[in-house]
Amino acid sequence: MKNNSFLFIVLVFCWFSFSQNPDKRLQVQEQNQSFVDTSSIKSNSSGNNIYDKKANIEQYLIVSSLRDSSYVDTTLSIKKDYKFNYLRKDNFGLIPFSNIGQTYNTLNKDFSQTRALPIFGARARHFNYMEINDINYYYVPTPLTELFFKTAFQQGQVLDAFFTVNTSPQFNFSIAYKGLRSLGNYQHILTSTGNLRFTTNFHTKNNRYNVIAHITTQDLLNQENGGITDEDVENFKSGAEDFLDRAVFDPQFQDAESILVGKRFYLQHEYEITKPSDSLSNKLKVGQTIYFEDKYYQFDQNRANEFFGDAFVDQIVDRTTLENFYNSVYFNLKNKLGDFRINLDYSNYNYGYNSVTVTDDAFIPNRIVDNTFSLGASYNNNFGKLNLSTQFQTNISGAFDGYFFKANLRYPINPNIDIHSEINYSSYAPNYNFLLYKSDYINYNWNNIDAFENLNVSNVMLKVEAPKLVNISLDLSSINNYTYFSKASSIDAVKPFQADKKINLVKIRVDKEFNVGKFSLDNSVLYQNVVDDNEILNVPQFTTRNTIYYSNDFFKKALFLQTGITFNYFTEYYMDAYDPLLAEFYIQNKIKLGGYPRLDFFINAKVRQTRIFFKAEHFNSAFTGYNYFSAPNNPYRDFSVRFGLVWNFFL
Repeated sequence: MKNNSFLFIVLVFCWFSFSQNPDKRLQVQEQNQSFVDTSSIKSNSSGNNIYDKKANIEQYLIVSSLRDSSYVDTTLSIKKDYKFNYLRKDNFGLIPFSNIGQTYNTLNKDFSQTRALPIFGARARHFNYMEINDINYYYVPTPLTELFFKTAFQQGQVLDAFFTVNTSPQFNFSIAYKGLRSLGNYQHILTSTGNLRFTTNFHTKNNRYNVIAHITTQDLLNQENGGITDEDVENFKSGAEDFLDRAVFDPQFQDAESILVGKRFYLQHEYEITKPSDSLSNKLKVGQTIYFEDKYYQFDQNRANEFFGDAFVDQIVDRTTLENFYNSVYFNLKNKLGDFRINLDYSNYNYGYNSVTVTDDAFIPNRIVDNTFSLGASYNNNFGKLNLSTQFQTNISGAFDGYFFKANLRYPINPNIDIHSEINYSSYAPNYNFLLYKSDYINYNWNNIDAFENLNVSNVMLKVEAPKLVNISLDLSSINNYTYFSKASSIDAVKPFQADKKINLVKIRVDKEFNVGKFSLDNSVLYQNVVDDNEILNVPQFTTRNTIYYSNDFFKKALFLQTGITFNYFTEYYMDAYDPLLAEFYIQNKIKLGGYPRLDFFINAKVRQTRIFFKAEHFNSAFTGYNYFSAPNNPYRDFSVRFGLVWNFFL
């Protein structure tokens, strides 16, 4: 059924794309648009603004949820190669599992996020779950289509199809679907995922009122096998010919699957109370952000397995749900003193399960249901070349205390050097998996709603961006009451814990590209160190990616080509292990993994608006040793050849 729906969407995309009249261009009346920057629109002799007969690429705008705009980029660069993957973003600092669509182990620990309320658990399954900030909006002079295709492992592929059109200068809509199916090289690790997105934006002709909205439906399904057995880990490391066919390995179990499903309805609209033509220097807006999100994570297993311990029943069906309604009203005042905003937020959340659990030791409730009101404010202004922006939010009622404060300073020394600093203080409850969890497996039941305290995080970042010289960033994080999963020695089962002492993390990242003629060397190096080594937060000390490549035009510049080799490496450390029942990673301090190189050879080409990618991934796997793992008992990918393309249609 899902495949038929996907085929229908692709056919609709193609029909829309090729049925448009390429000579029909949007005409835009002279106005000060609040949704997008129309400075690239030129004026005709009649005094009205009109797109050129042949639209410029700068006029195809992409607008983020924060109303920051950029334009569609059809160039080919090494940065595009880094983003040509399932996530469609640079995955430096992540190590994927063997099959596409599975989870990623995080090498680069990040504590810069700001929030005041707990979030849904099963975090290991959220890498490809598109959050509000992952959704973009569009403004295009002609219909735009983009097709992304990449081969997968054994009977499958990744396809991301996107279409957007402005039916008038005021109204745009887009529809997109990313689908994946991949069987994988090991037993029982099939993945099948789908991300459907619909967006729209509208503004009145006088720009007094504008609205952006989106709908997403996402389902991410994985077969789960718990990794290969300890015996087969040794067989894997041996590199013996009998074990090069990965399907011969016995996994921990072969009868489980998990799925993360979510639906979200989002709308943000605002009205400008003062007219743009008013002589008043004050510009006042009132707006509202409202959304409803319903998601669940479910783990099914045909028969209880001793891998997770004893169970209440023979057949496992664990389902965790969250219904979250959010409504925010804000006022925005902009004048010569700066850009001020104040907001009042309301959140209604219903998290939990269908039944309570009663054991000999405890009574475990089934729900966390409450309403929270929050008050927030922000300020943004330029003082000469210096830009200052601040944001504050605090919960003023409800079951969860929480707050965050964030301040950014940006100062361009000259057009080639930019200094950016940021401080962040936040206090928030751990994700719901830590607070309340219920399972058919006896050891996976707990209630820490009153036992766990808020995480208190302070983060300071300093970044120098000088592309012609070097990009360097320093990040200092201090975490109190850090929560984590680990195996409880008494029962050999994964449980949530909270650290009783402060954890300090130092990160330094350096990015630099060297160019000599047609050859380039692109480098990214990350250093991490937990100041007081406490065996709770484990990170590799060094993570590096280095790419040497050649670029040139051919056939009278009809073809642009890049080819080279990428080297990836991270130092050996106690890598986090994966629990498929929780869909969470947990710390372990018994097995050190890492310290293996990964070499990828690639040939990328651009013909008109089409970028073609060919890659021989991990081609060194056969001669540098079979000691490569993404997590304990979960090997990394073997050598494979994969290819794909990104194709834009401008009509």
